[in-house]
Amino acid sequence: MFPTEPPANSNGFRALLHNRNFMLLWIGQLLSQLADKVFLVLTIALLENYPLAAGIEDTRRSDLFMAFTLPAILFGSAGGILVDRVPKKPIMVGSDVVRGLLTLMIPLLPRQFLILLLLTFAISTVTQFFAPAEQTAIPLLVKREQLMSANALFSSTMMGALIVGFAVGEPLLSWAKSSLGDSGQELVVGGLYLLSAGIMQPIRFQEHQSPRAERQKKNAWTEFKESLSYLRRNRLVLNAMLQMTTLYCVFAALTVLAIRLAAEFGLKEKQFGFFLAAAGVGMVFGAAILGHWGDRLHHKPLPLYGFLMMAFVLGIFTFTHSLFLALGLSVLLGVGAGFIGVPMQTLIQQQTPPEMHGKVFGFQNHAINIALSAPLLITERLTIAFGLRSVLIGMSVAVTAIGIWAWQNTRRVLKDAI
Repeated sequence: MFPTEPPANSNGFRALLHNRNFMLLWIGQLLSQLADKVFLVLTIALLENYPLAAGIEDTRRSDLFMAFTLPAILFGSAGGILVDRVPKKPIMVGSDVVRGLLTLMIPLLPRQFLILLLLTFAISTVTQFFAPAEQTAIPLLVKREQLMSANALFSSTMMGALIVGFAVGEPLLSWAKSSLGDSGQELVVGGLYLLSAGIMQPIRFQEHQSPRAERQKKNAWTEFKESLSYLRRNRLVLNAMLQMTTLYCVFAALTVLAIRLAAEFGLKEKQFGFFLAAAGVGMVFGAAILGHWGDRLHHKPLPLYGFLMMAFVLGIFTFTHSLFLALGLSVLLGVGAGFIGVPMQTLIQQQTPPEMHGKVFGFQNHAINIALSAPLLITERLTIAFGLRSVLIGMSVAVTAIGIWAWQNTRRVLKDAI
């Protein structure tokens, strides 16, 4: 399907398209990401099949969201530790197989909400082992000079899966139910997971493994402390991780603020997704720019540009009254996010030794998942207390300060690192 090796003179996306193993990983990741998003839509759609007792407040949606997000906080680092102990391909393929089979089991089990909740929790838990294995596999499949393009492609498809998954989830599941019967929805989602596993099965790569005796001497807690110690020593990687965490904090806060922004521009509350989708499109554009011209731009202060672009958009959001201009600003914010996320992820991959990949990426996923959860708890309260405009301006100032501080701390080494 793909050539096994890229041409020697190719670069950017062109080299990746000729890398058979990378393309198999990318396509598998895309299907797995899409399945994750459609699965969340599926759980909400299945609630109509799980009757609620009379007189009880319906909190099932929030319970499902909690079951879907809690494993990321509980097991994010554990997944990374396992990745350093076990070969990565079996983790990725096995994770997809397990998630696919669990999804296919849903119609066979009793229609009790607690069972659906436990299955959701289990599938999300397995996902925590897939993510760090996937991140550690990328540097093993591409050359160092191609990492920027590889991360750009993964970032763009991750956002694409986010947009497409939530956009087509309901129509796709409705079609599956009408065409394939009552179990059609589960068949489609489970089939996406299993198809992802089948596509990634032929991947071949050489990976670093610590000596067996060394691995047996260490327990999981020791390895977790090693990852913290490594991050304290390597300020460049820690700084990059802090910038990634800040980026996801901003996006999590925008998820809440977008509901109020929708009302500001005369939209229905449920149409808040327009702003998030526009930001996602901007991230795709930003990632595409870096993927195609990354070899020319890698000496530029890309993260600083990205933070300043995001701060500019946040600062003037509520001063505009045109919906089209607001959507255009959302796209610009997404481009800025791409300029932060792609170079910082590349930097972490390049500067982290192979034997620490799993632990560091597991800790990164842990931090990012907390960053995605914490703003959801406080943003709405801050908006009620101080108003939407004050919160957005405050975020703009904070993002500017963090961007300048991060660049001051890393500018001497960053341009030679990526």
